[in-house]
Amino acid sequence: MATERTLSILKPDATRRNLTGKINAVFEEAGLRIIAQRRLHLSQAQAEAFYAAHRERGFFKDLVGFMVSGPVVVQVLEGEDAIALNRKLMGATNPANADPGTIRKLFAESIEANSVHGSDSAEAAAQEIGFFFAGTDIVG
Repeated sequence: MATERTLSILKPDATRRNLTGKINAVFEEAGLRIIAQRRLHLSQAQAEAFYAAHRERGFFKDLVGFMVSGPVVVQVLEGEDAIALNRKLMGATNPANADPGTIRKLFAESIEANSVHGSDSAEAAAQEIGFFFAGTDIVG
């Protein structure tokens, strides 16, 4: 197993309901370390740039609208096989299909308002981390 880094975003539905600590506790109890963290309100341009890969998909406009609807917490998680572990902890995108005890089963309101985003590959993690953080922001 390799130590990896992955991006995690606590979405507006989670920050609106003050779930940051509860969600981060799930990460930390599973062995992931939070090595960078920032609370911010994404601009329309930032959200469109971050989700640019989905620009041609039907849900793009709604996704961007949701992501700019309130503050988010962007963070870098580090640990053994962090990408796969984070995705397992998040659960299925649709909370109705998520395993019991996963973040989305516990906290998501809907498919869109599903509380968390996580990188899906090492390449995506590197790109996504770089979108929000400079190397000097990450303290591991």
